[in-house]
Amino acid sequence: MGKEELYQVLDHVDHSREKRAEMSSLILSRPDLVAPLMEIAFTFDDPISSRASWVLEFTAKENLDCIIPHLDLFTAHIGQVRFDSAVRPMAKICEYLTKAYFSNSENKIQKALTDRHLELITNTCFDWLIGEHKVAAKAYSMTSLLLLGSKYAWIWPELKMVIEQNYANGSAAYKARARHTLAQLK
Repeated sequence: MGKEELYQVLDHVDHSREKRAEMSSLILSRPDLVAPLMEIAFTFDDPISSRASWVLEFTAKENLDCIIPHLDLFTAHIGQVRFDSAVRPMAKICEYLTKAYFSNSENKIQKALTDRHLELITNTCFDWLIGEHKVAAKAYSMTSLLLLGSKYAWIWPELKMVIEQNYANGSAAYKARARHTLAQLK
């Protein structure tokens, strides 16, 4: 299956858990499809990119290591994703990556993520947190930034400031995650 065939199959994926899981299983059985899946996910002006992003998130949840050969591509392009339906899964993948990187259990992500990757994830998470995005992307970004702040000292003061500035106008879900994050920062 090539990129064009994968694109056609993604056209039939909906937001249902079953369809996303089915496509994720296909990707996991064919690791050579991760690169074309990412290419489709990073086709920013195409609504199919959201579907590819959903499948990529499910795939990463099942086997985060499958992203390792593609970390350069992933981190270079996550900040350019525009559709909210694609931003949320990308933010979730960033959360998976940062949780794995800062895990007490040794894993392959810790060796694969470079300072440059972490810098790009940090910048993108701040953009999602500050920008006009839905609360899920902001919540995942808060978690990633909280973890990244244990490596880069400048992040926590900035994170605290951004959360406090946006708190009053945030939704109930935003405020709940913000309170949790601020409590962790103390």
